[in-house]
Amino acid sequence: MKICGNFKHNIVVPTAENIKSKETNGFRVYSTEDGDFYSVTTVTGWEKRNFFASWRNKNPEESKRVCKRGTDLHTLCEHYLLNNEINLEDVEENERKLFELLMPEINKIEEVYALETMLWGKITGLAGRVDCIAKYNGELAIIDFKGSTKNKYKDDIDNYFLQATAYALLWQERTGTIINKIVIMIATETGDLQVFEEKPMKYVRKLVDCIKKFKKDVNK
Repeated sequence: MKICGNFKHNIVVPTAENIKSKETNGFRVYSTEDGDFYSVTTVTGWEKRNFFASWRNKNPEESKRVCKRGTDLHTLCEHYLLNNEINLEDVEENERKLFELLMPEINKIEEVYALETMLWGKITGLAGRVDCIAKYNGELAIIDFKGSTKNKYKDDIDNYFLQATAYALLWQERTGTIINKIVIMIATETGDLQVFEEKPMKYVRKLVDCIKKFKKDVNK
């Protein structure tokens, strides 16, 4: 079966495809016209880095599978939102099922402002590619698409909300537009769809503390 999205686009910020990441002292850094900035995911995932590194070392094959699943799912969501034709028969079954779980929520998006768009800012000192910024149920939101082996608890995904909050602040610095909603969509291999909504303001202090801790640790 072939499908195609039907989304309106109002792209505000260029994708900045020329900006590439590099490894500096073991950390991902983006070189921009305003200087070098640590990546959003590096900083917001700093406190959980040892846990994830240990899990990857103990489960190398599952780690590869999960990584591929995430990449493939993001690509499907991106193509759908770009109104590109997708032949679901060419998609691996697991990823297809996850994408089909996400589709009803993705279809609530009314207007797309950014897709895999590079953002950076001097105030936070961070940079990264935001999954999606769009009007969702009538309100501008930072939207992230996730696949998961099992259901998540809200308390376990603080790093998702911190990432989204960082992108909201970067967007505000870049465009002057305030974003008051975060939407995390998670499709699970158990057949469930979870949608978590939050406000960036709730996580600004946590993000500031996270940035301070990261800088303190890396400068020891």
